[in-house]
Amino acid sequence: MKKFLQEFKAFALKGNVMSMAVGVIIGGAFQSIVTSLTTNFINPLIALLTGGVKKDENGNPMIIGGSFTINGVDFNYGAFLSAVINFLIMALILFLLIKGMNKLMELGHKKQEEAPAAPPEPSKEEILLSEIRDLLKAQNSAKVTEEKTE
Repeated sequence: MKKFLQEFKAFALKGNVMSMAVGVIIGGAFQSIVTSLTTNFINPLIALLTGGVKKDENGNPMIIGGSFTINGVDFNYGAFLSAVINFLIMALILFLLIKGMNKLMELGHKKQEEAPAAPPEPSKEEILLSEIRDLLKAQNSAKVTEEKTE
């Protein structure tokens, strides 16, 4: 049982799971905003354009009163239309959000690529040859100064 709890803790505290949980919570909250926008703003506009406003039992206008009855069964296509509009708005916003995130990710990768890479460290042979070259230069310059002083 202890091992099971440790595995569950490791799973639950992974970054992906926590990010997903935050996304679900924010998505749920955002859904209510989109539903309100659709119900209180977009549907009345559609109802005005289509003339599909019906009154409920209290005399209040219903949003897109699109419904019909067949053999005593009510089909409320206005509610379906509202759900489709909600879905399209959510899909559009998610598309724009993901597109923006991808753009930011590309900018981040470009900045990393633009940074000049550090030159590779010279090998032991290169270091040794450089030291030999420097010694030979020093010897040659010492010989030249001796000849000039003579």
